[in-house]
This record gives sequence, C-alpha cells and structure tokens, in this order.
Amino acid sequence: MAARLVPVTVPRAAVGAVLVLHGGAARPEKARPENMAVSPAQLSVLRMIPVARQIGRAGRGQLAVFRLLNSYRGWDTRHTPVQDVHWALGEISRRLGRPVPTCLVGHSLGGRAALLAAGQPGVVSIVALAPWLYARERADPAGRRVLIVHGSNDRVASPQHSADLARTLMPHGTVGYVLVRGGTHALLRRHRLVASLYTGFAVATLLGRDVQGPVAAILDGQHWAEI
Repeated sequence: MAARLVPVTVPRAAVGAVLVLHGGAARPEKARPENMAVSPAQLSVLRMIPVARQIGRAGRGQLAVFRLLNSYRGWDTRHTPVQDVHWALGEISRRLGRPVPTCLVGHSLGGRAALLAAGQPGVVSIVALAPWLYARERADPAGRRVLIVHGSNDRVASPQHSADLARTLMPHGTVGYVLVRGGTHALLRRHRLVASLYTGFAVATLLGRDVQGPVAAILDGQHWAEI
C-alpha cells in the first residue's frame, strides 16, 4: 500500500504549502493487511477535509493545500506516518516544480507525525491539534514555529502529555500552547475560534500576514493561552 496525496487547492503561483495530516486509532502489530489500509471514508480522514478547505480559503490563492492519506492505519514501528510525511513533502515539491515553505497541520496521530517530522527541509511551522503523544515524548522542531491546541477534556489523547512536550520545546523556538476549556478530542467546542488558530498560524508563518488574538500573542513570544 502506498501513501496518497490529495490536492485541495493548488494555485499556479503558490508561495507556500500546507500538508494536512489525519489521525486514526493505533492498530495491533498482527492486523491483517486488508484491515490496515486507510479509507478515504474513515472519520479521522473526513475530519480533516474542512480543516484543509478552511486553510485553502484563508490562503487566498497563495497557498497550495494538500491532504495526505497514510500508507496504513494507525502507527507501529514497521511503518509510521512520519515516513509518509517525508514522501509527501518531496511529492509536493515535485508537483509544484520547486520547494516552497511548508506548514504541517495534523490531528491526533497526525499531530504527532507533524511534530516528529518537523525537522524536515522546507518545514517552517507545525500545528498539532489534540496530538496523541506518549508520556515524555521527544521531538526536535529545530527552531520551527510550533502551535499545539488541545482540549482540556480530551479522553483520547492526553493534554498533559502535549503540555509537557510544549514545555521541553519552548526554550528552543517559538512554541505556543492553547488549551480549549471543555474541549474534547474532536475540538468541536468553540470550533470557529479553533479554526482561526490553525488558519491564522498557517498564513502568518507562511505568508507573513498580520493576525489577531492568541496566534498574534504566541508569535509575539507568549507561550500559553486558554480559550
């Protein structure tokens, strides 16, 4: 099985790109191959379609936006979504005819993949939405700008784990953590404000646009915010 790159909007003169990464439940090591394929209809994939479209609209014809469908569901040591991100970044450069600054936007395991792939060439910023992380997770964003958004009532991915990771990254670059009070894993609570966070962060870090609210504060050096 191979990863697939789905174009959402691809302007001719794109000056930046956004790669949107889906999540998905972890799978057992002995899962049958027919149960390991990513379906375009699975909820974790469908959830990212409006995210990608909203970023595309915010990009106003300047950002190329793609969705990545991973090679396999979930995550294991044999093949992780990080490897699919590496492939997708090269494929985006090939399709655009040149490398462009790129923002990774991922939810759940896609947020983890975004954080762990942050050091790849061309990546300038990362948005991790409710990232599913291990305790004491390690990542090396190498000076990239990072935004982590997590719901306080997430029962799938620990907001404590993502906050701990944010603390370890803060001395090494622009890292912001936004806690959505009462938010669950899907981040549907205050969804319009949540959307303004990931769209604003993408256009600010890729296009240099002025933004307002928590994103502006984070880019100005504030590390923590609640909404």
